[in-house]
Amino acid sequence: MPTDAPGAARARKTETGSQTAATVERSADVLLLFAEPGTLTLGVTEIAERLGLSKPTVHRILAALRVRGLVEVDEETRRYSLGLSTMRLGLAYLDRIDVRALAAPELVRLSRVTDETATLSILTSGSRVYVDQVTPNREVIMSVRLGIPYPLHAGASSKAFLAFLSDAEIDAYLGEELARLTESTVTDEAALRKDIATIRRRGFAQSIAERQSGSASVAAPLFDHHGSPVGVISICGPRERFRSEAKRCAQVLLEATQRLSAQMGATTPTTPR
Repeated sequence: MPTDAPGAARARKTETGSQTAATVERSADVLLLFAEPGTLTLGVTEIAERLGLSKPTVHRILAALRVRGLVEVDEETRRYSLGLSTMRLGLAYLDRIDVRALAAPELVRLSRVTDETATLSILTSGSRVYVDQVTPNREVIMSVRLGIPYPLHAGASSKAFLAFLSDAEIDAYLGEELARLTESTVTDEAALRKDIATIRRRGFAQSIAERQSGSASVAAPLFDHHGSPVGVISICGPRERFRSEAKRCAQVLLEATQRLSAQMGATTPTTPR
């Protein structure tokens, strides 16, 4: 019985591999269409036209994706939407995000752009702690101590967390006795609630010498895919110098925190429950 020459076999194998790669790419393109803003469902004709594919090709791709639960179809309208398996993939990605590693490049960029210190804080046991900082290359700078717990009512980073907790969590926190860390620390409940409303409205907190005398800062939260604050980034500097820089720093800070929140799955600025 005649057999193919080795070269012909290799050619067929290469061709098969190319076809498989093309199919995978087309399948990925179909899935990515559903990720576009405002796209909840798609029909075969829409997909075919937008990707330049034939309808039979789109049908084959959708059939394969349905088997794996990546898309599902409404039997009445024959329109397709993302399936449960895509949610599992998305959550698996979001759950492995390391906030400190994700934020590190932004801290470097923020410190370089503002020429001030950029910090990252997280919540821990009802307090806030700094877990990272990047300082500028200038003679007079602000520096923070990593790993030291601070209360949630004193300073911009703390209040950026407090403002975006649930109303019940805020009520519980403000119901406790609040320590005064400096002469400028706000401990009056009514004043703090007014601060919280302002922070929620504009998306960032600002403080002058509330946690540490001689310092000033702006801070904004990072939100995860649940809409919960999982970190806070601040830009801080010496009080007198930072006064004139606060507005500019707040603008670049919000741009950075919105980028990072989007990477963690947040879709819009969050209004606490």
